[in-house]
Amino acid sequence: MNRIEKLMKALPENADAAIITSDVNRRYFTGLGSSAGTLLVFRDAAYFIIDFRYIEVAKATVTGAEVILQDKLYEQLGELLKKHGAHTVAIETGYLTVGELDLYRTKLPDCEFSTAATLNDAILEMRSLKDESEIAAIRKAQSITDAAFLEILDFIKPGKTEKEIAAYLEYCMRRLGADGLAFETIAAGGPNSAMPHAVPGDRPLQQGDFFTMDYGAAWGGYCSDMTRTVAIGEPTDEMRKVYETVLAAQLTGIEKAVAGVSCRAVDAAARDLIYGAGYEGCFGHSLGHSVGIEIHELPGFSPSADPGVTAREGMVITVEPGIYLEGRFGVRIEDMVWFSPDGTKDLTNSSKELIIL
Repeated sequence: MNRIEKLMKALPENADAAIITSDVNRRYFTGLGSSAGTLLVFRDAAYFIIDFRYIEVAKATVTGAEVILQDKLYEQLGELLKKHGAHTVAIETGYLTVGELDLYRTKLPDCEFSTAATLNDAILEMRSLKDESEIAAIRKAQSITDAAFLEILDFIKPGKTEKEIAAYLEYCMRRLGADGLAFETIAAGGPNSAMPHAVPGDRPLQQGDFFTMDYGAAWGGYCSDMTRTVAIGEPTDEMRKVYETVLAAQLTGIEKAVAGVSCRAVDAAARDLIYGAGYEGCFGHSLGHSVGIEIHELPGFSPSADPGVTAREGMVITVEPGIYLEGRFGVRIEDMVWFSPDGTKDLTNSSKELIIL
């Protein structure tokens, strides 16, 4: 059963059809990366309406739906909805804007558009469990990310700015085969490393800095995500203690991460270690998030996760504890773990021992 067929079976009981237009879900169900296209799904049929720019590749790529050349989109949608006797249409509540919904209601006045989250939740559930092709793409993206890390170590030197290093890191990923960036690169040195989502700036690296890089390659429509913190020159004893504490918390989180365990419990295992070492209040974000077509997916390892949400076979979730000392320095170490049929596997191969440059 392909993904479109799964979507047909997942239609909410009170809906006759579903419309998919977000870039990420369109790619997930059709296999086509595009900036346009409308997937219309019924219980017994599916149609993919796409404009002339993509029609040729769509016909060669999309399976499970009839590919139609877009002419007058809303008239085409109306005709298909009438043909199948559809009155209630489910939408992607997590992606469709209010303006887009208003346009549907104006252009297709005979239909009712359900704003219940049922369809959106079902899609996110499907996407949370990766198949072999998805894992292969994530592995490829991460292999590029790992290779770029080895290259950037020779480039990082005192005097180089965060922007320079981020730009070169992105160049390395592209040259190594990345289709693009999984997200905007974080490159933060010295006191900026104490800000978990610092934006690369013009500050040059200095002796005695910690330097954090949080980055990832995108390949085949899928993301990778890795964070490493390195020292510029000899770190102080306190810096070493913070680094070793974060590393111990990360290894504990990975060890705790097995299929069936509560996602909240994985977060707690790493968080308790950090807090117990005297750094309560210095780790303010979740331990991890799922990764796939989007860099942040569900579920995640979080103190706010529902106790009933568990890690399941097929998921890929990051483990990324950190300690951030405001105005001074911070450390974060991040890997992606895959809950495979053979147990938990760390997809990240870069060294986590403290590297001193």
